[in-house]
Amino acid sequence: MRWSIGKVTVTKVVELEMTGGSRFLLPQATPEAVREIGWLFPHFADEAGKLRLSVHALIIGTPGGRRILVDTCLGNDKQDRKIPHWNARQGTFLQDMAAAGFPPESIDTVLCTHLHVDHVGWNTRLLDGRWVPSFPRARYLFGRREFEHWSRPEAGDDSQRAVFADSVQPILDAGLAELVEADHQLCEEVRLVPSFGHTPGHVSVLIRSEGEEALITGDIAHHPCQLARPHWSSTADSDPRQAEATRHAIFGGMAGRPVLVIGTHFAGPTAGRVARDGEGYRLMVCW
Repeated sequence: MRWSIGKVTVTKVVELEMTGGSRFLLPQATPEAVREIGWLFPHFADEAGKLRLSVHALIIGTPGGRRILVDTCLGNDKQDRKIPHWNARQGTFLQDMAAAGFPPESIDTVLCTHLHVDHVGWNTRLLDGRWVPSFPRARYLFGRREFEHWSRPEAGDDSQRAVFADSVQPILDAGLAELVEADHQLCEEVRLVPSFGHTPGHVSVLIRSEGEEALITGDIAHHPCQLARPHWSSTADSDPRQAEATRHAIFGGMAGRPVLVIGTHFAGPTAGRVARDGEGYRLMVCW
């Protein structure tokens, strides 16, 4: 799946899709509550009210030739993950990227919206028993505030520390990491937008080209139901109140405007424009 924003393209490469099993993440999204949000069907929920979710990467191509990989999913061979089937995965993500026209060596920038398990996994791959950068020609951009939080020994639990050790630290050791501010400008068309709450240094990605705009959400919303119900915070949010305020600030600011919102975990069509809908918002799907 690919979108055009002026002269910029955004390409989605999927690692994993799922239906159901998300109550641990969004406990308020019961089947009964989900069925009350009619516009979620059929793209974002099944008939039983189970949520459809996706783990995917988004690759930005600019007219200047930049290839910016936004978030790197789960990765292969990783261990000590909280969700059992995220351990020792053997997927075809890198091959799928190459088939979409983006072999690993063609990526010049890797941007992690935050440093959770499903956004950094393919930063590295296992080679001869060592974790090495999957994208050896790329600079890896980590938000300074985000990095400083998770690099503290007391931050997170054992699982998050394992994520840092196998998917972040090897990038520093290879000299490929660059710490940036939350409003960093990557190039003329692409800049970061602070969107704290899910994590202390979480960022989203704003794209502008030829008078058109798009926003890559990161995890300000894991699922479109959080547009309809901005107070439904994820159990993974470090600051639920701030996360809710961020949803209102960003989605409220885009409501009624021709901004393409591309969800980092939104399944199916993945993208749309935001409209106000009662006390919340609605995603008007754009294929």
